Amino acid sequence: MCVVSESGLLEHAHQVIREARRITAFTGAGISTDSGIPDFRGPNGLWTKNPLAEKTSTLSYYLNDPEVRKIAWQNRARNMAWTAEPNSGHRALVQLQERGVLRAVATQNVDGLHQKAGNHPEIVHELHGTMHTALCWDCKDSHPMRDAVARVLAGEEDPKCLLCGGILKSDTILFEESLKQHVIEAALDAADDCDVLLVVGSSLRVYPAANIVPRAKANGARVIIVNGQPTDMDRYADIVINDDIGTVLPQIVL
Repeated sequence: MCVVSESGLLEHAHQVIREARRITAFTGAGISTDSGIPDFRGPNGLWTKNPLAEKTSTLSYYLNDPEVRKIAWQNRARNMAWTAEPNSGHRALVQLQERGVLRAVATQNVDGLHQKAGNHPEIVHELHGTMHTALCWDCKDSHPMRDAVARVLAGEEDPKCLLCGGILKSDTILFEESLKQHVIEAALDAADDCDVLLVVGSSLRVYPAANIVPRAKANGARVIIVNGQPTDMDRYADIVINDDIGTVLPQIVL
């Protein structure tokens, strides 16, 4: 396993990707930081700077504490993802799609930037859901999140479902909440059916999503990990590059 980012290592990764026929990309928050969206566990991550913010991403706190919901709604209203644009990392994955070798993008991100960059929605598996949809916890009615955010900006601190009065949340997967079965199954199928797994910007600490890495490895895929810091699954990788994602990814997919 290679663990040092240098010119020879970049060329090795470039060669592996150039020879690949079916690439599955697995992405985390790190691919979106160059778009102005902070990650969670990095040195400047949301939870690193403010561990209490993690409560807004925990289902029991969210459902049972109106104050937590109010904080969550304020965070949604000023979320930088609303105006964020795809960066060179997102565009690099679109290049793989245009070459006809991108099998799927399994992403832990909820920002929708892969689709905005040009990845076909049908190959993007959003493991942790999407911030662009508001969902009623009680009646399951859904509608665009921007409509709910507009109510917050108009003065509602904790907007309720307009149909049943239930608790509204984003259609994202919170801690203590199960992944959508059809989404994780599609991602695992993509891990089974690739010859290269390209992991970008994930700490690989959140399960069951992180199981994609050993799953792909067990099925014979070569694993490339590009991340700012070491991950919990570097031992499964054929190549590990700890460097700036927006710089590295375009170099190795060209």
